[in-house]
Amino acid sequence: MSHQPFKKHSIYKKDKWNMLNVEVQGTKIVLTEITDQWGEECHTFIGRPAMLHWANERFAKDKFDGTEEEWQAIMDAFKKV
Repeated sequence: MSHQPFKKHSIYKKDKWNMLNVEVQGTKIVLTEITDQWGEECHTFIGRPAMLHWANERFAKDKFDGTEEEWQAIMDAFKKV
C-alpha cells in the first residue's frame, strides 16, 4: 500500500491569523479557515462542486470586503484545487 501525501493548497494567507488552506485527501476535501475574528473553522467536502458552492457563498462578490483583484485571486485559487 503506497502512502501518498495529501495535496495542500493555500487559498490566501494575509498573516499567521488570517488564512485559508485546503487539503485534498482522496475524494475528501478539508478546508481550514483561520481568522483573528472567529478562530479556526474546519469544513469537509466530498468533491470539488460542494467546495466551490461553499466558496461562492462564503466569498459572495457583492459582500466581499476587498478589491476585485483580491476576489478574483481567491476564486481562481479555489478553481485550481
